[in-house]
Amino acid sequence: MMTKNQNYERNQIEMITIDQLVPQNHLVRKLEAAIDFSFIYPLVEPLYSTLGRPSIDPVVLIKMTFVQYVFGIRSMRQTIKEIETNMAYRWFLGFGFHTEVPHFSTFGKNYVRRFQDTDIFEQIFYRILKEIADKGLLSPDHVFVDSTHVKASANKRKFEKKMVRKETRAYEAKLQEEINQDRVNHGKKPFPPEKFEKEEMKEIKESTTDPESGYYVKDERTKQFAYSFHAAADRYGFILGTIVTPGNVHDSHMLQPLVEKVIEKVKKPLAVAADAAYKTPAITKFLFEQDIQPALPYTRPKTKDGFLR
Repeated sequence: MMTKNQNYERNQIEMITIDQLVPQNHLVRKLEAAIDFSFIYPLVEPLYSTLGRPSIDPVVLIKMTFVQYVFGIRSMRQTIKEIETNMAYRWFLGFGFHTEVPHFSTFGKNYVRRFQDTDIFEQIFYRILKEIADKGLLSPDHVFVDSTHVKASANKRKFEKKMVRKETRAYEAKLQEEINQDRVNHGKKPFPPEKFEKEEMKEIKESTTDPESGYYVKDERTKQFAYSFHAAADRYGFILGTIVTPGNVHDSHMLQPLVEKVIEKVKKPLAVAADAAYKTPAITKFLFEQDIQPALPYTRPKTKDGFLR
């Protein structure tokens, strides 16, 4: 028998709490149970003045970024809209039914005035990672390095062509030292510094919408402004370190600083695994010097015809 829903219960008055509306297995409950966010207060205290009007709770601002990232919401503006109507998000932030959600620009102003040019988010990241390690869930002896491209919110047809100086690769200074040392060992004069200081220029496309992004070309169909998210993870998938660069920065340039960050913040790994993009003599030399075993895929020799293979 067909039934028509007349929606007679829309204006029904009930006695209920937000806690009752959030399922027991919801991810926000797991986050709240796993992390004691009160550690954020002493971290951000130096960023706030002792005078003036009371601020929005800094833990609420940080939790809003958790909501945005964990649930894959594209922007803070959209995150605010979701928080206004989602009872689970309100519960996670400690809001009631009628608590006014901060305007989306509030987070932007706080970020620009307080959090920008600080490492506060990195401190929070490594504090949570330490709790994971203390529980024995981390396995940093074997590290896996890779990167992924994230499309920038920028029109690929709106750009300006610019000539910029080529970035010096991390290993070039050391290579220059070794060249001079080899010349000294063979009774020759070392090259003067200006011998190596050659400015090479290259032309790039700079987005007029998002100048910090980089023009990324994978094939004829994939051309866009993007960012590269370089990450080092353990065998269980826990992120041990990250570096974000414009999308036109090659993966191999970032392995050394990424591994150095893992060594500084977590511990020195026994082995580092990466794909063929990272298989360069400079990277393997760096890893061997650090007593780290490189785990890189086999690639066919790329020498010219006629050379020993």
